[in-house]
Amino acid sequence: MKPQKVKWGVLGVADIAVKKVIPAMQRGEWSEITSIASRDEAKARTAAKELSIPKAYGSYDALLADAEIEAIYNPLPNHLHVPWSIKAARAGKHVLCEKPISLTAEEAKDLLAARDQCGVKIGEAFMVKTHPQWLRTRELIHTGAIGELRAIVGAFSYFNRDPGNVRNVAIWGGGGLLDIGCYPITTSRWIFGAEPVRVAGTLERDPEFQTDRLASAVMEFPNGHAVFTCSTQLAQFQRMLFLGTNGRIELKIPFNAPNDRPCEIVVDDGRDIFGGGIRTESIPVCDQYTLQGDAFSRAIREGGEVPVPLEDAIANMAAIEAVFRSAESGNWEIPERLGGTALHASGI
Repeated sequence: MKPQKVKWGVLGVADIAVKKVIPAMQRGEWSEITSIASRDEAKARTAAKELSIPKAYGSYDALLADAEIEAIYNPLPNHLHVPWSIKAARAGKHVLCEKPISLTAEEAKDLLAARDQCGVKIGEAFMVKTHPQWLRTRELIHTGAIGELRAIVGAFSYFNRDPGNVRNVAIWGGGGLLDIGCYPITTSRWIFGAEPVRVAGTLERDPEFQTDRLASAVMEFPNGHAVFTCSTQLAQFQRMLFLGTNGRIELKIPFNAPNDRPCEIVVDDGRDIFGGGIRTESIPVCDQYTLQGDAFSRAIREGGEVPVPLEDAIANMAAIEAVFRSAESGNWEIPERLGGTALHASGI
């Protein structure tokens, strides 16, 4: 028996929505995109026509008033994530919100309160946590394929100096750390299965935009270290390395995983530095946005947990904020804990 699909509405016509997430969710078994909204109704109608979406609205409020819609996908600019997700929750809608969930951990707590008051599900759209290459990597590490995990090394970069791009507008939450540095932070927390004890960071800001264009950080975990560099003004590149006492694992395209070719996990047993112990696991072709949408929709239908719940999102924001603080203070900084206790990375 086919599942009863969850009816989704989309706030805005952001590129990630119309080019990646919506087409992917439309291929899902559990998700149905029924509506899209834009503050420019013509843009909403154009997107709806191109993507075969039944309804288009000229305002976000009008979409939220649609009683048919059960869940909202929020891909708006970063500074609008919390305000419109709260409005959606108060309208009785479940919410899948793009990363970063907020601009600060404190702001995200307001969203947590709204979730609990309204009795809806709200999660952060870290699609990587539903991709089979990450699930397999996590399984390999947790079953001892590389011995004891002791270090994680990451890099994520692209080049964008378009002054009109939201990623280059500081007051809207632009900059590399919020846009892409959040990925090595959340995956390091997830793979270590713990929160960073303390972090140290350094930033270089664009002299025109005042956004961080180059950011690097060290995160100390109870059982090891994670280091990463991210940039909005370097050659396009991404990689994640997991170094253990007996070997290593490498993800070649960890974050923007292609949906038209297999992904590869490189596993090295460490016998020599020439790659004599390397084997490669191929992950079949899939679309992580389809998987993310279906996992969220299934959680709605079956009453389970969403892939990245708000508690985890707040913990990630706390780590991000600690990197920012460290870059200013020049000292190690301790990430804030929700309610005074550590927030452990969620699993799937």
